[in-house]
Order: sequence, then C-alpha cells, then structure tokens
Amino acid sequence: MDIQIRHSEKSDFLAIKKIYEQTSCFAGTLQLPYPSEDLWQKRLENWPDNVHSLVALIDGIICGQTNIEAFTSPRRKHVANLGMGISEAYQGKGVGSKLLEAILDLATNWLAITRIELEVYTDNQAGIALYKNFGFCIEGTGKSYAFRNGEYVDVYFMAKVTT
Repeated sequence: MDIQIRHSEKSDFLAIKKIYEQTSCFAGTLQLPYPSEDLWQKRLENWPDNVHSLVALIDGIICGQTNIEAFTSPRRKHVANLGMGISEAYQGKGVGSKLLEAILDLATNWLAITRIELEVYTDNQAGIALYKNFGFCIEGTGKSYAFRNGEYVDVYFMAKVTT
C-alpha cells in the first residue's frame, strides 16, 4: 500500500473533519463529537507558526493527520506535543507509522526538537504499541485526565527524548 505524506493544506479541512468525526478518532483524542466544518476550516487557516500538520494519503484520499505543537517558552523551545488521528478504515495498515516517522523526522532534523510529548488513553493499546515502537516511554499516568463517553478516563504521559 503506497502511503504518501504531505503538509496539510487549508483545503484539507473537510477530509480532516471526516477523520475526527469518527467515533474512535474523537474518543481517542480530546476532540468532541460532531465537529463543524467551520471549526476545522478555522483551525487549518489559523494554526500558528509553531504548529506543524501533516496528512497521509492513500490513492489521493486523506486517511490520517498528525500535528506537533512546538513550545515557544524560551526554556521549553526544545519540546513539542504530538497529536494524531487515523481514519477507521485505514487503522492497522501502517498509516500511523508513516505519519509518525515523518513528523518525528520534521521535529528532530528540521525543528531542533529533542523532546516530544504526548498523552494517550491507557486503553488505547494500538496507540501505545505504536508509540513504544518509535521509542516513546511511559513517564506517568494522569488519573481521571479527561471525560469520555460519560466517565473519567486515565492517560499515559509518554515522551521520546533524542538528546
């Protein structure tokens, strides 16, 4: 399967919205169900310079999105936070690996990021395995971190340090 990665464009907002309106994608992130077109259009048009977004395409169809937000505080400029969503039809097909490989390359080889942080729900075994495969380590647990589907759920705080 040929997976292509490129920077997201403003015109991608509908395709990215379609990813994050899927149950596993909004439930696996801090997104809310029923995202509006306006929300994603504004997000893609107004992301600040310290946010970098990539999309994965298979046969011209956007099937995944990831972004990193590089911190701007002088003492944390070497750190970024990572987020990702993969369309349900393409989960388990290598899309997450390709996106993660590309965003890590961008972060470490071009943005001088040496610490990448993320939060992943403790029941997201596929996500945890993916991040571990790329050298992320669990650094702690956030108890009752977020409200999801009527209950509070925990996350793991994971990070990859490349220094």
